Amino acid sequence: MNKSDIIYDVTGIGNAIVDVLAKVGDGFLSERKLEKGSMTLLDAPTAGAIYTDLIPEREVSGGSSANTVAAIASLGGTPAFIGKVHDDELGQEFQRSIGAAGVDFFTTPLYQGPSTGRSIVLVTPDAERSMFTYLGAAQKLSADDIDENVIKSSRIIYLEAYLWDSASAREALFKACEIAHKYDRMIAFSLSDKSCIERHRDEFCQFVDNEVDILFGNEDEIKSLYQKDDLIECLDIIKDKVEIAAITRNAQGSVVVNQRIKIFIDAEKVNEVVDTTGAGDLYAAGFLYGYTQGRSLGTCAMIGGIAAAEIIGHYGARAEVSLRGFVRNQLRAYGKSFS
Repeated sequence: MNKSDIIYDVTGIGNAIVDVLAKVGDGFLSERKLEKGSMTLLDAPTAGAIYTDLIPEREVSGGSSANTVAAIASLGGTPAFIGKVHDDELGQEFQRSIGAAGVDFFTTPLYQGPSTGRSIVLVTPDAERSMFTYLGAAQKLSADDIDENVIKSSRIIYLEAYLWDSASAREALFKACEIAHKYDRMIAFSLSDKSCIERHRDEFCQFVDNEVDILFGNEDEIKSLYQKDDLIECLDIIKDKVEIAAITRNAQGSVVVNQRIKIFIDAEKVNEVVDTTGAGDLYAAGFLYGYTQGRSLGTCAMIGGIAAAEIIGHYGARAEVSLRGFVRNQLRAYGKSFS
């Protein structure tokens, strides 16, 4: 890797959508036969019907990969993002807000066709989040949107599994991988959601084997990927597939696998779990930031856990404080520095 070419720590590629956050009771889901705890794709009319029945807590730019790179910027990193919006009101808001977060975003918007995508995130009293997503313009991300100079200028390319639900976006993903390998850049991949894995399991297994250097997922997702009930068995499988796997385990923290080494990290203490939306995105952000700064894998996992702890203490998938200061204070409590 020629370090003189590097401008960005991480470039995220993913669905550019606006998150609509609302608190509901379990009855709201059951009455509409909506599946709890996963991500469900919707068409425009269905998304509109659900939206009209809600009183949103907030509407913010989102998407899994976009949340991750925004958090990397808050930690002090230099990220970029590639994703597709329409040049409509929501798309313009997405561009403004991701830029304000400190993320470079140059993708040309659509001027015709579907509107900017949105994800309706319903949070039940148990803090579980259920996502109902209309991809809209995000599905129109194409290979033409992948800027070789941006990929070349990035240490790590971070991809979300949700891209697989659009043939066009999937082509963009593979073009990004081809360019990344050309310049010896690393590929990080988030499994994103169990239902997404179930739709594309065989393709994901092949992709992880052939393209991925760093894999992110939670315990349920890795078990689903390899169709095993035992986490340790899954970890033994993944150690030969990727350079690093970082698997979150909710209240049990996380585990990092690097060849034969398994590093178990305790979860951060949280006074109250309010909303789990974005916890995995923020964990990935903390881990990748630490990794690009040369920290040990254990410390990377700690930074990821601290970032995730901030996000689950409030509604929404964007930090309410400077993550850099938040993580610095927490690491100091453990006797570790944060540069």
